Amino acid sequence: MKRIAFVTASAKISELVASNNRYRPWFEELHRLGYVEGQNIAIERYSAEDRTDRYDELARDVVSTNPDVIFVIYGRLALAFKKSTTTIPIACVSPDPIALGIVSNLAHPGGNITGVSIDAGIEVVGKRLGLLLEAIPRASNISYLSSRYGWEAAQGRTVRESAKQRRISISAALLEGTIDEAQYRETFTAMERNRVDAMLVSGESTNFTHRQLIVDLAAKTRIPALYSIPESVELGGLMAYGYDSAIAYSRAANVIDQILKGVSAGEIPFYQATKFELVINLKTAKALGLELPATLLGSADEVIE
Repeated sequence: MKRIAFVTASAKISELVASNNRYRPWFEELHRLGYVEGQNIAIERYSAEDRTDRYDELARDVVSTNPDVIFVIYGRLALAFKKSTTTIPIACVSPDPIALGIVSNLAHPGGNITGVSIDAGIEVVGKRLGLLLEAIPRASNISYLSSRYGWEAAQGRTVRESAKQRRISISAALLEGTIDEAQYRETFTAMERNRVDAMLVSGESTNFTHRQLIVDLAAKTRIPALYSIPESVELGGLMAYGYDSAIAYSRAANVIDQILKGVSAGEIPFYQATKFELVINLKTAKALGLELPATLLGSADEVIE
C-alpha cells in the first residue's frame, strides 16, 4: 500500500475529505486512476492549523514518517518541506513556484518537487486590478488584504508593480502575528477608518480559511472587494478572478499518480494554470449601491443574482 501525506497550511484535517467541494476533484481523479483509500493507498492528513510558526516542525514530523509522496497545499509551506527533505517526492499546489524559490524552472523542476502553479505572473494580478477599477472607477484608495509575509514576498511585489504600471497606489491591509478573527476585525476597522474605496484579497491560505468572515466584514464595512478565490463570491463576496480549482486539483492527482508509478518528481513539469474564471455576485453589487458596467457583466463566466 502506497502512502500519501496530505498536508495543508490552514484547512482543518476534518475538511481534507472527498465530500469537501474544493478537494473532491483530487479524490475523484485518484479514484479514476485506480487508487482506493484503504485498499491500495493510505492518505495521512496533516494541517499547520493556520500557524506559520509550525511549518518547519510540521515538515520535519511528516518527513520522519517517510511517506511515498507528500502532497502540500500552499507555497510557503512547500518551502518548509523543501528544506526538510531532498529525497521524498513532493507535489504542491502553489502560486508562482519560481518567484517563491520552490523551483527555478517549471518545465524542468529538477530535485524532488513538482506540482501545479496557480496565479503566476503579473498579468493575473494586473487583470484583477483592472477588473476592480472597471467595477469601481472612482477608487483611489485601494488596500491589499494580506499577511506581512505575503505583502513583502513575491505576490506583494507583483501587486505593487502592477499598480505602478497602472499608475495607481495600493497600500497593505496587513494581518500580522497570530491571524485569527480578532486580527481580521481590527484590520477591517482600520480600513473603514481610512475610508478605503476598494480591496484586493490575496490568495493566501489563511484568507481561504477565513473566507466567510472576510465576506461578512466586507459587507459590514461596505468595502467592495475582489477575491482570488471564486468560492468567496458564492458566499456573498462581490467579485473574484481566480483559477479553476477543479482542474488544478485533478492535475495534482495526475502528478501524484506519475510519482507513485516511479517517475522522478524533478522530471515532471509543473502544470501551469491557464483557465481563470470571473465570477460576480449581482446581489452584493446592488447591496453596495454599485451599478456594474454591462461590459463587465458580459465578460463574466458566472453571474450570481
